[in-house]
Amino acid sequence: MVNHIAIIGSGTMGRGIAYTAALSGFHVTLQDISAPAIAKAMDYIDSLITKSVEKGYIQGEQGELAKRNLTYTTHLEDAVRHTDLVIEAVLEVMELKINLFKQIDEIAPPNAILATNTSTMSPTEIGAATTRPKQFVAMHFFNPVPRMKLIEIIRGIDTSDETVEIIKTVSEKMRKETVEVNEFPGFVTSRMNCIIGNEAMNMLMEGVASAEDIDKAIKLGLNHPMGPLEMADLVGLDSRLRNMEYLYHSLGEKYRPSPLLVKYVKAGRLGRKSGQGFYHYNREDVTI
Repeated sequence: MVNHIAIIGSGTMGRGIAYTAALSGFHVTLQDISAPAIAKAMDYIDSLITKSVEKGYIQGEQGELAKRNLTYTTHLEDAVRHTDLVIEAVLEVMELKINLFKQIDEIAPPNAILATNTSTMSPTEIGAATTRPKQFVAMHFFNPVPRMKLIEIIRGIDTSDETVEIIKTVSEKMRKETVEVNEFPGFVTSRMNCIIGNEAMNMLMEGVASAEDIDKAIKLGLNHPMGPLEMADLVGLDSRLRNMEYLYHSLGEKYRPSPLLVKYVKAGRLGRKSGQGFYHYNREDVTI
């Protein structure tokens, strides 16, 4: 049974997972090596709880319960030494994830399940760096975590049925739907999302239409809730570029990153978090 969840990484995804898990009744420790990042995440979650109560999305007592369920730390050992489930939400860099999980594997209780929130990378490869590949899985959340209904559960080659069933139960308690995916680069959603977004960037580069009209066409013509360029700005263009590079090296030419994406990242136009990507954003829209 999972009672305590350790979330590693307090960026957009980590703090969203922490809020959702705490609101769902789990005891949660959110960890980041950066004290300013942890302070920022704490302020963000407190503000989100307040706004959610004010707008009637949750009751006041639910907000207070979520606050009581949350603790924050900069120390990895404090976060994972007594946990039942670790969910990692750090940058999409394989070496970083492997090194982090080697540390977690040494500290976490033997029965604890280890999960990566990666959107593209191999849980088999990451799990093989631990002593518990049967208890390793990818648990791919979507941004913004509190509102998005899906979690992709991706099996590594050694992931046990028991591990998958426990993760399904945790996901259901968070009021999420799940799909089970056999590991392949990019899984289901990231392969589709990246290739649609990349083609939109190429069309913008070629002058086919403006960013606004490309997004409008996809939303109204194909019934997507958000246009592909808006989505890329939300995800972060640096994150999207890392995902595209991984898919390009894994799956070949059709995933070659758009030259426009590469140019924007070099220019520091990273989307919402930098204030400019394919669109311009006001200060209050900047989330990181």
